[in-house]
Amino acid sequence: MMDLRAELEKAQKAKKSQHKLLDRLRKNPPRDLDQRVIEADEAVFAKLDCLDCANCCKSISPIFTSKDVERISGRLGLSPGKFMTKYLRYDEDQDMVLQTSPCAFLEGDNKCSIYEDRPKACREYPHTGQRKFATHIAITKKNILFCPAAYRVV
Repeated sequence: MMDLRAELEKAQKAKKSQHKLLDRLRKNPPRDLDQRVIEADEAVFAKLDCLDCANCCKSISPIFTSKDVERISGRLGLSPGKFMTKYLRYDEDQDMVLQTSPCAFLEGDNKCSIYEDRPKACREYPHTGQRKFATHIAITKKNILFCPAAYRVV
């Protein structure tokens, strides 16, 4: 089992060097960047189980799209308006995010009670297994401080 505290401490210590690397990759991405990141992502997630951590669910909120609200509210038997009133707020960027942390849908065993209907942002997190990685560098800079997998991929 992973020592989350130790992983997050390593990520904090490596923040400056990882940010420099990510800035270089954003300015001058190698032709095979996506393939290299996807391979690293697959290797990291072959060894790491998100259920051992769930720090993303405990520390940060995904952005909810209108489609997410429709899907999740339907699953919960709530109108979209009631779902938004009960669970969401608008942040400083006017994005819909959770009102509370940890996530209201996180269960005691680190499983998600709405896993099949979870927000798109949760499905894609930490955004290291996707094409066009260079477009996700800004969010990856933030994610390395919360997600041991993102830290290890970088």
